[in-house]
Amino acid sequence: MNKVRSGRGGFQLRDGLTLREAFAEASSFLREKGVDEADENTRLLLKEILGMSGAQYVMALRDPFPETFRERWENAITRKGDGEPAQYILGDQEFYGFSFEVTPDVLIPRPETELLVEAVLTRAKTLWPEGPASVLDVGTGSGAIAVSLKLLRPELRVAASDISPGALGVARRNAERLGADVHFREGSLLEPFEGEAFDILVSNPPYIPAADIEELQPEVRDFEPRGALDGGPDGLWPYREMMKQLDLLERDPKLIAFELGMGQAEEVADMLRSRGSWRTVETVFDLAGIGRHVIGIA
Repeated sequence: MNKVRSGRGGFQLRDGLTLREAFAEASSFLREKGVDEADENTRLLLKEILGMSGAQYVMALRDPFPETFRERWENAITRKGDGEPAQYILGDQEFYGFSFEVTPDVLIPRPETELLVEAVLTRAKTLWPEGPASVLDVGTGSGAIAVSLKLLRPELRVAASDISPGALGVARRNAERLGADVHFREGSLLEPFEGEAFDILVSNPPYIPAADIEELQPEVRDFEPRGALDGGPDGLWPYREMMKQLDLLERDPKLIAFELGMGQAEEVADMLRSRGSWRTVETVFDLAGIGRHVIGIA
C-alpha cells in the first residue's frame, strides 16, 4: 500500500487517482493527523470543492480526479489536517436553510441556535400576529440570527450589535448578499442603542467559563474567536451585563431570549425573574435534553 504523500507538512495528491481513491488518500491523511470524523470531513470538503450534490458525487466516484481542482483540494486537506474547521476552509455554513459566510472573525453558527430563532418566531407570531415588531440581536457575529429573523419575518424591524469590527463586516456582507435589511452598530452589547426601544431582544453571547476554554475541542479552541467564546469566570458575565444595560433602553423588551451553556439555565432564568419585567420565564431544551435557551415573555 502506498503511503500518503505529504510535502512540507502538507497533503499532496498522487497522480492518476479516481475520486474514490482521492477520497481514501485524503481521509487516511486526516486520520494520521488525528482529525476526528476523517471520512465525514473528507466527503464534505470533496463534494463542496467539486460543487457536486450527493447523487452526483456517488456517480462520479470512478471518474479521474479533475486536475483543475488539485491545488484547492491539497490546500483544503492540509488545512483540515492542521485542525481548522471545514466551515472556515469552505467559507460558509448553512443556518436555517440559508448559506452564511463564515471567517475566523465569527463563531460558526450551530444547529442549537436554530432552535433559538424558532422559539423567537413562534412567540413573536403570538404576540404580534400581524403588526410589525422591532428586534435587537446582541452580539450578532455572522448575523445568522438577525438575518434569518428578517428573512423569515420580513415585517420585523431588525437591528444588531457586535463589539468586533471584523464580525460586523461579515454580518453586513451576509445581510447584503441574502437581501436582509438589518441595521448594524458597533459596540458592547446594548450600549450602541442607548435611549431606543425594542419589542424583542435576542442574544447568543459568549458563555464558556474562561477556565474551560482550554478544554474545548482543538478546532474550537484554536480557531474560533476567543471573544465569542469567553463568558468570564463563570460564563455568565454577558447576561449580568445585559441585565444592567437594559436600563439604557427606553423600556424593557416584551420578549427576551438568550442562548446559554450547559447548567446555566436556572441562574439566567433567575436573573430575568429578578428583573420582574416578564410574566413568564421558561427554559427551552435542545434535542439532547440540555436547557439551552431561556425566554421571558411580558
